[in-house]
Amino acid sequence: MNAILRWIGGTTLVVALGLAALAFGVTSSAQPEVEEAREAATPVRLQPEAAILAKLEADARRPFTIRRVLPIEGPIKYGEWHWDDEGVPEGPLLITVDLQARTISIFRDGYEIGAAAVMLGTDEHPTPTGTFPILTKERHNVSEKYGNAPMPWTLRLTWDGIAIHGGSEVENGYASHGCVAIPDPLAARLFDIAKKGDKVIITDGKRIGVGDPII
Repeated sequence: MNAILRWIGGTTLVVALGLAALAFGVTSSAQPEVEEAREAATPVRLQPEAAILAKLEADARRPFTIRRVLPIEGPIKYGEWHWDDEGVPEGPLLITVDLQARTISIFRDGYEIGAAAVMLGTDEHPTPTGTFPILTKERHNVSEKYGNAPMPWTLRLTWDGIAIHGGSEVENGYASHGCVAIPDPLAARLFDIAKKGDKVIITDGKRIGVGDPII
């Protein structure tokens, strides 16, 4: 046993120590290079605060993304309208109308500020779908095409007579000749803030919610 211990503790131990020292020296000299390579390969990660700020900035560049909808319980009834622009920042106006839901929504800077049930066209005189700029604003318009029918607060969408306007009772069972008729109080408020060139999007069964792009 003592002979074996001496053999291990003698020349073999010296050789082993020399090899260990050589290996340690190589590892030590290569360590800075390894650390540099690891640092170069490590991806840069945004801090949570920076990521949140980047998202807010991206959202700010998307004024037609829905940020809020009005808290309306249940389907909107005919003749019913809602309006709440308190605290809503200034921004671009966008109006949506859906033929299936038979409703209008008014958005400013992505916040819904107005909504109502609407009266739409018939199969013979349908309300068209698509994106329309407001062409003119006519406060006391009358329809020469349909017996001088009153169409106050008109926002004209096409040159062949399609418009958003008041002056009609929005009731179940009634229809227009293709126009979007809305309750007078809402028509007056919308007329005050709408400008020529503002977009009106008319869809047929499209559903959107908070966080979705409108256009």
